[in-house]
Amino acid sequence: MSMTPRIALLFAAVSLHAAAPDFARDVRPILQKRCFGCHGAAMQSNGLRLDNGPAALKGGYAGPAIVPGDAAASRIMHRITAAKAQERMPPGETPLPDAEIAVLREWIDDGAVYPAGETAASAKAKPPHWAYQPIRRPELPAVRQQGWAKNGIDRFVLARLEKEGWTPSPEAARSTLLRRASLDLTGLPPTPEEAARFLADSSPDAYEHAVDRLLESPRYGEKWARHWLDLAHYADSDGYEKDLARPWAWRYRNWVIDALNRDMPFDEFTIEQLAGDELPDATVEQRVGTGFLRNTLTNREAGVDRGEARFEQLVNRTNTVGAVWLGMAVGCAQCHDHKYDPITQRDYYRLMAYFDRAEEKDIDAPLPGERGPYETAFPAYRAERTRLLEEYEVPAMMPVWESRLREAIDTPGKTPEWDFALTSMKAMFDGAVKVLQTPADRRDSRDQRRLVDYFVERNGPAIGLDKAKLDRLKELRKKLQALDRTLPHFTQAYTIADDPDAAPSHIRLRGNWDRMGVEVTPGAPAFLEGRKTPATRLEFARWLVSPENPLTARVAVNRAWQEFFGKGLVRTSEDFGVMGEKPSHPGLLDWLASEFAANGWSMKRLHKSVVMSATYRQASRTRPGIQSKDPENTLLARQARLRLPAELVRDSALAAAGLLDPRVGGPSVKPPQPAGVAELGYGGANKWVAATGPDRYRRGLYIHFQRTTPYPMLMNFDSPDSNVTCSRRGRSNTSLQALNLMNDVVFHEAAKALADRLEKEAPAGVGERIDYAYRVTLGRAPAGKERERLAAFHDEQARLDPAAAWTAVSRVLLNLDEFVTRE
Repeated sequence: MSMTPRIALLFAAVSLHAAAPDFARDVRPILQKRCFGCHGAAMQSNGLRLDNGPAALKGGYAGPAIVPGDAAASRIMHRITAAKAQERMPPGETPLPDAEIAVLREWIDDGAVYPAGETAASAKAKPPHWAYQPIRRPELPAVRQQGWAKNGIDRFVLARLEKEGWTPSPEAARSTLLRRASLDLTGLPPTPEEAARFLADSSPDAYEHAVDRLLESPRYGEKWARHWLDLAHYADSDGYEKDLARPWAWRYRNWVIDALNRDMPFDEFTIEQLAGDELPDATVEQRVGTGFLRNTLTNREAGVDRGEARFEQLVNRTNTVGAVWLGMAVGCAQCHDHKYDPITQRDYYRLMAYFDRAEEKDIDAPLPGERGPYETAFPAYRAERTRLLEEYEVPAMMPVWESRLREAIDTPGKTPEWDFALTSMKAMFDGAVKVLQTPADRRDSRDQRRLVDYFVERNGPAIGLDKAKLDRLKELRKKLQALDRTLPHFTQAYTIADDPDAAPSHIRLRGNWDRMGVEVTPGAPAFLEGRKTPATRLEFARWLVSPENPLTARVAVNRAWQEFFGKGLVRTSEDFGVMGEKPSHPGLLDWLASEFAANGWSMKRLHKSVVMSATYRQASRTRPGIQSKDPENTLLARQARLRLPAELVRDSALAAAGLLDPRVGGPSVKPPQPAGVAELGYGGANKWVAATGPDRYRRGLYIHFQRTTPYPMLMNFDSPDSNVTCSRRGRSNTSLQALNLMNDVVFHEAAKALADRLEKEAPAGVGERIDYAYRVTLGRAPAGKERERLAAFHDEQARLDPAAAWTAVSRVLLNLDEFVTRE
């Protein structure tokens, strides 16, 4: 006679264990060898630790996982015996053996007894990770070679070198030093006049005076804005399939440049970007700063649920803020507690809640001089626009159109064609449902104007196949576009603002946008939070730059160091967590962080302290004995030799040629690019009309960045794709880069312009012109053999084509490794 399933299971259990199951001996091994969450032995199920008595008995988001004395009521038993694979634990694996299920069932029915005080973390506690400990200003270390050190930075570096028995490298040549500082602080090489003045200045303070001049240059804001825009993943388009242009994205870029040039303290810089709109009596400029949070991608594919699209934006914002200010991969906690760092899934969604309660808002943000002409011209413009709309009967047609769309909102499925029209509108018209459901007389004037323009462009079923009406609206569209062009320029900006109608925030189970867990309120990561929970975005932004948070100052100074030496004191500048690298000079990192905060969070002061140090001023030449022991120059026995970032390669060529347009700020530009690149975008809709005149020669910072078809020269030289935040760029060495420098239109034009400059500005002799060409391109005089070889090359080219000889010489100089490298 066969046994019943229940008896069979009990028999199996008894055969394994003569007595009732013991937690440590029988139950924990089952839990610890199986993953009841996403991975590892942590057994995390959206924050639930099944081998942790208090956590398991307290329960997760749908009640206790384990009900002592009642296995039938315990969710764990329902999950491990579920028939559907997607519901069964462990996920993606074969079911637990019947015998193990029986052990768990019997243990629960017997009371689910956990040993007193024993949890999954009962192993010996590890000390806190170095990055999460408070910043304490260390004492400057003692050094033997005291005369070498110029400031506190050098004491830390020298102490470490002396420990190895090494000495620092000698100071770089003055011409090299000026070019290095110029490129690092302004992103441009020194002019021959600047170099001549510096080399002729024999005063002890000559270098410091040069550094101060560079810090006060408007080029400083442009250079360091590029670094920050990488973090913000700035772009001039939406991304995704349609990748529509964002005509006002540059207004945030202007804000960054201006803030850096004014040396806005980094704590204010932080607050205005994350919560400028929440500041008391917030100014337009403070609200423009929140454009940082508008650099997320926007998916305008009609088939994507708007809730899902918005959730992806929130994920992007949360991950970006975590990486930029905390230096942590917080996104690992979207689906489950972080596998390595102490960030729980609850922490992640509490962080997201700050942004979940905000909405995107476009505002007027005119530049100086724009408001007067605009306001003078606007009454006549408005009158003519009203006349045109009435002439073409738009006010009579729109109410029916709006009512049918509202009907589609309230009763989806009733009229498929209007469902489709609404779905398309939700994708293409930001805040469509909210605007449609707001009575016309209570709508924001900007929203009402957008709605009218949308109707004229995409009237859908309201017009149907009535060709006469369609033709009239096409005619109206052209007239409205022409009328818009008569209105004086009036800049706008993309910002965020608090949403008074925001729904409560929830943990998303397994990270799925549509699976709501428990409600959460905003909060910083619990392991860092401190005494008081920051409840608003403004409080959170202030907490980020408060003494309670040890990460922001460390992360910020590390990234500054990375720009000056090619890598940070913590190489993994994007990850200060457990899986990141430890600092090479921990004392120096904390000394810089404490100095940064104590000195008013001044970025210029931080940068000056670095470039004034003897460590920064070292020559970059390698030394065989040290090179073999420290091939990556971790201990800083010399300076780093770095290939210029993409934009600076282009800028340097334009500057040497005398073509660079000096204007600061303004809209993005579209210089020439190879044919066929723009056409790779969605439906060829993103036209690339090459700029003419000065716009053709703006700095690389201002080149229009189309996410799906980015400017190829920038990508060849390792520019990031702007889809996610980028803390450190890669540096590759490919044949495409050489081809770019030789054949790209901008570099060819630069070579011709440089040749013209040599013929106009330098004496007629070949040797004199070569000397001048070296000063213009490399900031130094040529060595004897260099002059001889280049003169011979010039003579050879002159025999082939006299008119192009100096262009050929210029191409050689602009293609030198030294030209595209910061020594």
